[in-house]
Amino acid sequence: MSRRISVLMILAMVVFGYASEPAAQMFPDRPITLVLPMAPGDGIDVAGRLMGDELSKLLKVSVVPLNKPGAAATAGTDFVVKSKKDGYTILFTNNASVISTKILQPETVPYDAFKELTPLALVTQNPSLIAVRSDAPHKNFKEMVEFAKKNPGKVRCSTMGVGSVGHFDVEIVNMLAGTDIPMVPFKGAVPSVTAALGGHVEAVASAIGPQIAHFRSGELRPILTSIKVSEFPNVPTLKELGYSQELLGIWFAFFAPSDLPPEVRTALVSAIEKVAKDPSVAGKLGNLGMVQDYEAPDKLTERMKAEYKLVEEIAKKTGMIK
Repeated sequence: MSRRISVLMILAMVVFGYASEPAAQMFPDRPITLVLPMAPGDGIDVAGRLMGDELSKLLKVSVVPLNKPGAAATAGTDFVVKSKKDGYTILFTNNASVISTKILQPETVPYDAFKELTPLALVTQNPSLIAVRSDAPHKNFKEMVEFAKKNPGKVRCSTMGVGSVGHFDVEIVNMLAGTDIPMVPFKGAVPSVTAALGGHVEAVASAIGPQIAHFRSGELRPILTSIKVSEFPNVPTLKELGYSQELLGIWFAFFAPSDLPPEVRTALVSAIEKVAKDPSVAGKLGNLGMVQDYEAPDKLTERMKAEYKLVEEIAKKTGMIK
């Protein structure tokens, strides 16, 4: 009798074992909604649609982009936080919506990104660069720092506004290099670049997009970057110059709601990694002025924690927050 029971148990284990494997492999079996928390044409939108097209090929289901702009990308992010935890609604967003906005405008962020989102991967970066006019007396970052120290207030740096990535980059330079470069805020990246071109300020800190045409024409000279850009290989990062901290750039990453089923998380992470490392994707991103990059979920989490600490420290030190 006991032998018969043992045989039946073994048969049951075999049957259920084979049955469970297809069940785990069923995700995805219907379209996935990819939430893009900015308007059509924005960097998040363009890069996200590119990635989504490639993901659909790998996952063999449609990845449908859904723009949900509002509140500096936090509206769309909150939509995903509150979505069903099944992997069929995922997010492609930037660091502002999960880091700096929570610090600078906590009243507008109803979620805790560290607790309510599942990091899937960082996939691309939009480099942030500091540049000067081509006729500036300082030809590189070291010379600019020396000039700024000898001539207080004579090197002013424009940014797209208070609390922007460019603003934090100016403060990082001041903190690490011992300078006191005034940050001059403008209402947008393009006006900040225009101010530098017109000689109204001596430097500009912004994402590469609004600057790249002026780099190519020779009107502006990039002297520092948050991440290496293949088109401008001689432009250094802070760490290449011996400093302990890089400039903040704009990075884009995939997230899902918290508490995803393990097999769903594994399927998404695996597919996203393949897309993020695809050379053809790198070429398309490069045409947009973006740099293909990949960080696994655990590394992305580490980056988020370190960036949150740094942004909060600078914000308090400069009086942006109490």
